[in-house]
Amino acid sequence: MRRHPAVLLGPVGIVLGSLLAAGILSNTPFTSEPTVLAVIWWVWLLVLVWFVWKVAEWSVDYFVITSARLLLTTGLITRQINMMPLGKVTDMRFERSLMGRLIGYGTFVMESAGQDQALSKINFVPYPEQLYLEVVGLIFPDKG
Repeated sequence: MRRHPAVLLGPVGIVLGSLLAAGILSNTPFTSEPTVLAVIWWVWLLVLVWFVWKVAEWSVDYFVITSARLLLTTGLITRQINMMPLGKVTDMRFERSLMGRLIGYGTFVMESAGQDQALSKINFVPYPEQLYLEVVGLIFPDKG
């Protein structure tokens, strides 16, 4: 599954804020010079390209839960795959901020037996309650 689209809230805010700033700066008296105006809008274009990059990264990043392991793949050009065997997980919890409760995402925090794992925290997990119950059911199967 993909991470929750809320991961893009920061980049959206930056793009909109920089658009507002570019619009305000374009209408000030010191920007009557065409080169200053061009620099303002080229900078905004760079911010827009950065935003498109973040959206593209979000579209290829995913989180996989199997019966044997948890995988988190990230990166657009340089792919990074973090993996944790379910057998190594000694404790798992999920956290939800106020914003996470409002729009439906959470954070998984996993601990293993005294080891520092690459996959210890997964942010912006959609449907965290349902996934938490499913993962905990896989990690700690009912022995009765």
